[in-house]
Amino acid sequence: MRIYLTVIDDTPEAEIALRFAARRAVKTGGGVEILALIEPQEFIAFGGVQATIEDEAQRHAEGLVAQAAGTLMTEAGLRPSITVRQGDGPKIIRELIAANPQIAALVLGAAADGPPGALVAHFAGEVGALPVPLMIIPGSLDHEAIDRLS
Repeated sequence: MRIYLTVIDDTPEAEIALRFAARRAVKTGGGVEILALIEPQEFIAFGGVQATIEDEAQRHAEGLVAQAAGTLMTEAGLRPSITVRQGDGPKIIRELIAANPQIAALVLGAAADGPPGALVAHFAGEVGALPVPLMIIPGSLDHEAIDRLS
């Protein structure tokens, strides 16, 4: 099965990438894997505070993927795979792609204004070395345009 890997966060472009990935998956008989990345927290000398911050970040990421999964189920009838990981985003993405030969593309959304986003900038700079295509979805697209293009 062809799997489209996308990264979810609080940005509008993440929602656009997810919608595009879902539409492509439906049209190709594939699936979607949603990755939520948790940024590594800076060390805080007080262990209880550190644990609380990390726990809040984990719950926030789990909430994002649960909401995204619900949207996919409602709008596209897809049950996505969900991964929540803490660490370096590009490294985690490469590890997921290497571990799952069914991943057919990395789908990322570019911000509608300003810089495209850290992951887009990173992977666009080394797209020739990726083992799968990189699909960058413009953040300025509305739902109708995404549906038409996917």
